[in-house]
Amino acid sequence: MSHARSEYEDFKRIAPDVYDLVLALGQLAANAGLDKQLLELVKLRASQINGCAFCVQHHVLLSERIGVPVDKLHLVAVWREAPIFSPRERAALAWTEALTCLPDGVSEEVYAEASGEFSETELTYLTSAVASINVWNRFGAAFRWTPAKRPVAAAAAAS
Repeated sequence: MSHARSEYEDFKRIAPDVYDLVLALGQLAANAGLDKQLLELVKLRASQINGCAFCVQHHVLLSERIGVPVDKLHLVAVWREAPIFSPRERAALAWTEALTCLPDGVSEEVYAEASGEFSETELTYLTSAVASINVWNRFGAAFRWTPAKRPVAAAAAAS
């Protein structure tokens, strides 16, 4: 089992300017009107690829709070094989993978699929969301931030 080298709260304390900048970058896509559920799927997929346990858990919990169907959360790692994802979600997930794993750049096919589903402005903001989560993943994976625990439901806690 790995152990945290430092924690998320330490990052906020040690480098508040960096924290604020990365946080602001991550909020731009939602502020520009991109669907929050779609953005959470993108952030979850990038976090899975990058092996950031803190970010995977954070985006699973956040996705649940904003109503992302549980089946999508369970299947996002294998989205190509799961018919539950819309063409727009598939394009966003393919774009996310291409930008997260860049050894060969972004193929014409992935670009065509993404630009067919997203306007030029939307694709630019989607790219900012992918860039942001990849930055968060670099910090979370490097410092092995401890994933949040699932909140205990009030009803379960009362029994």
